[in-house]
Amino acid sequence: MSHLESELVQLKNEVFELLQFVHSQIEKSKEAILTSDKDLASHVVANDKRVNASELKIDRDCENILALYNPVAIDLRFVLACIKMNHSLERIGDNAEGLAVYVNISPGPFPADILEVFNLSPAFDRCLQMFSLIMDSYRQEDPSLARKVFNLDELLNEYNRKATKTAIELIKTKPELAEEILYVMGALRKIERMGDLTKNMAEEIIFFIEAKVLRHNKKK
Repeated sequence: MSHLESELVQLKNEVFELLQFVHSQIEKSKEAILTSDKDLASHVVANDKRVNASELKIDRDCENILALYNPVAIDLRFVLACIKMNHSLERIGDNAEGLAVYVNISPGPFPADILEVFNLSPAFDRCLQMFSLIMDSYRQEDPSLARKVFNLDELLNEYNRKATKTAIELIKTKPELAEEILYVMGALRKIERMGDLTKNMAEEIIFFIEAKVLRHNKKK
């Protein structure tokens, strides 16, 4: 195995480890919100430092590979894809941290009926399903798995489109819970954003494997 091949294998493993860790952060933020578990939420917030540190390490490794080995063709596309996926993972981690912060600053537990009307649990499930496909697609280098992510995101978009109207109607009937309602709506927005970032990673995997650029061309 050449030095370049060794570095690429190490980079692939590092990115996959970050994928696994960010997936865990999403799962924990889900449990923290649905159960109003402030201790678990604090754990998610503390763990975001590890996500940030991993992002910096992967960025440095990508820069070193580009500078020292001058990769070409699929190797170059892989490194470029890792750089962009790394950025998306850090931002997903930030959103998971933001969800946990909502738990810690909310004046009280999130009522089950409010969580239900915003479809928060199924939104989390769909986001995690998309993220799991990305993990499998990346590990197996299978672009067909990445392509499944695009259609799955439509449900998150639909929930998000209804969120403002839902919040207005709820606040009219339950003004005493206005703050909790707004936090839950904000949580849904963050989940939808994590879905968008997961789609971005799907595009990068397809670019790496097939040399096809999908950005700004999704409808086609």
